[in-house]
Amino acid sequence: MSRTNLLDREVGRAMSTLSAAAKRGLGDPALAELVVIRASQLNHCAFCLDMHLTIAREHGVSEKQLDLLTAWEEAGDVYDERERAALALTEAVTVLTDSFVPDEVYERAARHFDAPRLAHLIALITAINSWNRVMVARRIPPGGYTP
Repeated sequence: MSRTNLLDREVGRAMSTLSAAAKRGLGDPALAELVVIRASQLNHCAFCLDMHLTIAREHGVSEKQLDLLTAWEEAGDVYDERERAALALTEAVTVLTDSFVPDEVYERAARHFDAPRLAHLIALITAINSWNRVMVARRIPPGGYTP
């Protein structure tokens, strides 16, 4: 199933272009997949989880990292500080419970990512949250992704 068939063709292309540009600009495909998987977990998007778990494995993300992602804060040294900063930012942007990203979360990420990469990380989080909302709202089940 093509994701662009779920939306107006122009909107689907724009969302796909944003997602691809954000991943390229981040420059770390394995980290990008951890970020999109964590956001998809928070948003309960089975389609995106199914798809991005497959892609993560293709990029060499370890099974241990995938298995413990829901408890990344308690997972000890399974995730390095850069990954932990990206995951904290992912949760803050995805949930936005206090209407903003806490300063300490943003500053933590800024210590690990230069300004362009931080902008791409935020764009990636924004893009996957948009995809999650489309897939959940359209009730798209897992299993339709083909590489």
